[in-house]
Amino acid sequence: MSVLTDALAGSAPVRAVREALAGHPDPIWIVGGTPRDALLGRALVDVDLAVDGDPETVARAVARALRGPVFPLSEAFGAWRAIDRERSFRIDVSALRGPTIEDDLGRRDFAANAIAIPLEGGDPIDPHGGARDAAAGILRVLGPDAYAQDPLRPLRLVRLATELPLAPDRETERLTREAASRVTSASPERVWAELRRIVVADRVLEGLALASRLGLTAAVLPELEGLRGVEQSHFHHLDVHDHTMEVLRRTIELERAPEELFGPSAEPLAAVLDEPLGDELTRREGLRLVALFHDVAKPDTRTVLASGRVAFVGHDTVGEDVVTRIFRRLRSAERVRSFVAAVTRHHLKLGFLVHHRPLSRTAVYRYLSACQPVEVEVTLFSCADRLATRGKSAERSIGAHLDLARELMTEALEWRAQGPPAAPVRGDVLAGALGLEPGPEVGELLAALREARFAGEVATPEEAVEYARRVRQNLAR
Repeated sequence: MSVLTDALAGSAPVRAVREALAGHPDPIWIVGGTPRDALLGRALVDVDLAVDGDPETVARAVARALRGPVFPLSEAFGAWRAIDRERSFRIDVSALRGPTIEDDLGRRDFAANAIAIPLEGGDPIDPHGGARDAAAGILRVLGPDAYAQDPLRPLRLVRLATELPLAPDRETERLTREAASRVTSASPERVWAELRRIVVADRVLEGLALASRLGLTAAVLPELEGLRGVEQSHFHHLDVHDHTMEVLRRTIELERAPEELFGPSAEPLAAVLDEPLGDELTRREGLRLVALFHDVAKPDTRTVLASGRVAFVGHDTVGEDVVTRIFRRLRSAERVRSFVAAVTRHHLKLGFLVHHRPLSRTAVYRYLSACQPVEVEVTLFSCADRLATRGKSAERSIGAHLDLARELMTEALEWRAQGPPAAPVRGDVLAGALGLEPGPEVGELLAALREARFAGEVATPEEAVEYARRVRQNLAR
């Protein structure tokens, strides 16, 4: 265990906590993910503590020393969190879950998380062989009672297996499969927190495969599991579920290396993708959620046309509604919900334009204004969707789509940076010049003028008034 003690001793967060709590009267142990990550050779960015005493007192002592905030983390378990903002690490403090540290460790979820080190130093306490499991790459649940104590733990297993170089053993898989259906009795907020960590992890595809194999996808995201076996037209080479996973893979490739497709636009595109979205997600990470749910309405909209071709008419608009229901069920942030729903709603628009190239300025305006406020993200996402569709005439169709996407990405980024064009004339001036009362007609004329200005058809207020007069005359015919 010298590797563990040495790793903790060399960790800046652990040193800071030890200094902050030097001389504290209550017994304190470093527990949970901190010893586990040290054994796995991972950088320690957070410290988990268990105290045989009052966790609030300990957390406040740490916060004073680190000059950071402190707040209750869990009313149910009495946990507290202190934050070191300068060095960006967190310290979570909880009371012992039992009379002794051994009892506490026995009530934890997995053996690799059931190791304790006295804060002031000393031999590790590892009654369940967690260090051995970590060395072997095993994630082993501490018996069926571990899942009975907290119904979220089966989903937590998938999240840990996705984030860490650990995999469940056979018995853990069996117990997890048996407990999977009870995960939904945990609060939606906790389920959502685990799901989004799975989705943003590097090994998300492996994690989702494990979740499906263990029955967890069917429990928490039945709509996703329901995509299996839904066959598509000859333009697709995969069923809807496997296509969805391929779209996710392509989305990850594009988010990691946008320069390969978008060249000079890659840098401003990356800046947009790195913007915060909500629920601790960036817009980049939000696109992974879009990949998972963009075709979620295909089972409900599947039809076979008279020609024998399979079609999913309206799966974009119906999908917007289904996505909204799913994310409300998960109680995600409104910004996340509306983002995923909007990209789902518009993800086919660019593909419909491919056969109308070269696009007029009016067509570009209508694409951007229709897709706003996700005009940048939907342009990128449509490429991932197109790259994952390799049925009949795939290469020619993919090439044409990507060419158009490159053109529109330049426009979309400029639109995002500068906003849509303003009308060349104020509404009151326009109404006065045309003898109109303020109302819907003026609003419609201003909308037409914004489009005309983008297309280069009007520039000055005088040109705008004349253009609006012609529009009214044409409508009157």
